[in-house]
Amino acid sequence: MTNFHGVFPYLASPITADGRIKTDVLGKLCDDLIKAVKATVDAAARRVPVLAGVASTSIADAVAQAKAYQALGVDGILAILEAYFPIKDAQVEAYFRAIADAVDIPVVIYTNPNFQRSDLTLDVIARLATHPRIVGIKDASNNTGRLLSIINRCGDDMQVFAASAHIPAAVMLIGGKGWMAGPACIVPRQSVQLYELCKAGKWNDAIPLQKKLWRVNEVFARFNLAACIKAGLQSQGYDVGDPVPPQTPLTAEERKIVEGVLREVG
Repeated sequence: MTNFHGVFPYLASPITADGRIKTDVLGKLCDDLIKAVKATVDAAARRVPVLAGVASTSIADAVAQAKAYQALGVDGILAILEAYFPIKDAQVEAYFRAIADAVDIPVVIYTNPNFQRSDLTLDVIARLATHPRIVGIKDASNNTGRLLSIINRCGDDMQVFAASAHIPAAVMLIGGKGWMAGPACIVPRQSVQLYELCKAGKWNDAIPLQKKLWRVNEVFARFNLAACIKAGLQSQGYDVGDPVPPQTPLTAEERKIVEGVLREVG
């Protein structure tokens, strides 16, 4: 599976107070998200791909993670570089190439310059696009013009995905393949509906839905992202627990705001 496209919801980790994963809750959430896709489009014959996240400050650890996930049977890797100190372009490129060289499955690279010490430049992205297993990029830069530059520079060699920092319909309009974002975890049906409308070029229907769904992105930007996802899932009946400390749960007033936005979008 190298032609990734569509909506990839970021899962919240349901955890107990002592840090154990609630596997039953996680399983139900995954099953329900898949059902939401199949209820929205004729996806009965489609296989939902699974991407595993690789994040590290070292190449050796990142490669070990990627190999372990491939052994578990994932369909692809979503890789991000963590860095405490600035790293030059050559080393940034070497990090992602080492991950892609170590596995036989597709790799999507992820950049979030708002939180990283070392970003992926357009030159590095273009060179990585030539690697046979690096098939896409998730960009969380808030700069949609940067996405268009990547599309113009790399063409079909690099599938471009939006993050919650971008307007999904706008990214689809300029040639994006979808989005990978937390909001899709709490509004999956509406997210897939928006994707299908954009894919079909039904912009007169897509844009009003996009305007409605952007309220979710706004509240995520206003409060803590993880706390918003967990509060939204809890309001929908999923016992996912609180964000991992030192992050804190939303206050009662903040929860009401998130729940109000979810009611507005249906």
